[in-house]
Amino acid sequence: MSHDAEPAASMPGHGLLSGSSVLVTGAAGTGIGIATARRCAEEGARVAISGRHEGRLAAAADTMEAAVGQRPLTVRCDVTVESDVRRLLDTVADRFDGLDVLVNNAGVGGAVPVAQMTDEQWDEVFDSTLKGTFRCTRAALAHMLPRGKGVIVNNASVVGWKAAPGMAHYAAAKAGVMAFTRSVALEAAAAGIRVNAVAPTLAAHEDLGRKLPPGMMEQLGTQQALGRAAEPWEVANVIVFLASDYSSYMTGEVVSVSGQHA
Repeated sequence: MSHDAEPAASMPGHGLLSGSSVLVTGAAGTGIGIATARRCAEEGARVAISGRHEGRLAAAADTMEAAVGQRPLTVRCDVTVESDVRRLLDTVADRFDGLDVLVNNAGVGGAVPVAQMTDEQWDEVFDSTLKGTFRCTRAALAHMLPRGKGVIVNNASVVGWKAAPGMAHYAAAKAGVMAFTRSVALEAAAAGIRVNAVAPTLAAHEDLGRKLPPGMMEQLGTQQALGRAAEPWEVANVIVFLASDYSSYMTGEVVSVSGQHA
């Protein structure tokens, strides 16, 4: 199958998040998190990013500042530690005089068959990917509910719908993120808070590439409907849409960013 259309190098901003304050967790890398932070800044938002590693967090901030002329607020946070999460949300809300948008991107994966999977491997994925999303959402709601407004966008995955051998723990955690999204959306709707999720397919970036065998990224890309992996900013565009007023009548939705349903 031939696929001649290549994605653009980037997208111009249109002020979709002008004046908004946005926190993106798990953005200390080269993937969807930092791409989302950059796209939010390009759309006019004040942006904060978090990550577990100070060095990588500072490097991500340097890269974003060089690209868009805005240095994000950086706060080190391990989403598996409740005190870290509370400090993160309190710091961002205080610095930005309120939090408008939370993007729950932090999480970990891995590949191991269930027969060889340890309790520790299962728990690590769930504690970060699902429980971390819960912790950050709970802390964000403490700030959003009194204000009567806010948006939360969770990063799920198509593996929450579609089986992937060796990824039972990750798939189960991401399916949990989807169910969690729908439940919280109903709880928060009366307060004017919207909660949605994206379910990306394969997104190509350096961090993931280093974890895969040589050539595997390209091989997996050819299996996608468009004949290639997604660029992280293509997923970020959908997150920006869900964070903006253009999705004002959407809540409790999980949006597939892929060709999986084609």
